[in-house]
Amino acid sequence: MSLSQQLQQELNRLSAQGPIVGCSLVFAEASDLLEVDLAALDTMSCAMNELRLTLPRLQNGTNDDIKHWADDLSRRITYLLEQIGPIEFDDQSGSAMIRSNQPTQLPSGAVYYEFVLQSASKNAVTINRYEIVKGQPGRKLVTLQLTHEVLVKLVNDLLETCPVP
Repeated sequence: MSLSQQLQQELNRLSAQGPIVGCSLVFAEASDLLEVDLAALDTMSCAMNELRLTLPRLQNGTNDDIKHWADDLSRRITYLLEQIGPIEFDDQSGSAMIRSNQPTQLPSGAVYYEFVLQSASKNAVTINRYEIVKGQPGRKLVTLQLTHEVLVKLVNDLLETCPVP
C-alpha cells in the first residue's frame, strides 16, 4: 500500500473516533518514510505541525535533481493558501528552500509556508508554516490547516514529482 493510501486509511480510522488532539503518524513503504505531526484531527480536516518525508533514494540525486524537484513542486502545488516558489538553492549541502511567494499578511505580521528539500545528508523534505510577528525577532511555528483530501494530495505530489526513481 502506498504512503498516501496508508495516510488516507489512518485519517479515516482516526477521524471516525471523534476529534483528536495531538498525534504523530508514521508510515513506511519500502525504504520511504512519512511522518506527520498533527496538533488536531477531526472528520474533515487537520491542524498539522510538520510533515517529514524521508526518501533514501535522494542520496543518489544531484543538485540539478533537487532544483528540478523544487521547480516541479512549485508549479504543481497550487492549492495551498499561497503560491509557493523556490527561493534558495545550496549546492554544497544539496538542498533547496521553497516558500510562499507572497505570505498572507495579518494585522500582527505574516504567515508563510516553507518546504526544505535535502539530498546529501538527510534525503528528505520537510513542510512547515511559520508566523512572523511585527516588532519581534525571529519566527514561530504555526499549524497548517488542511483537509484530509489536501494532505493526501500533498503527499502524492511530493512523491510523484521526486526526480530520483
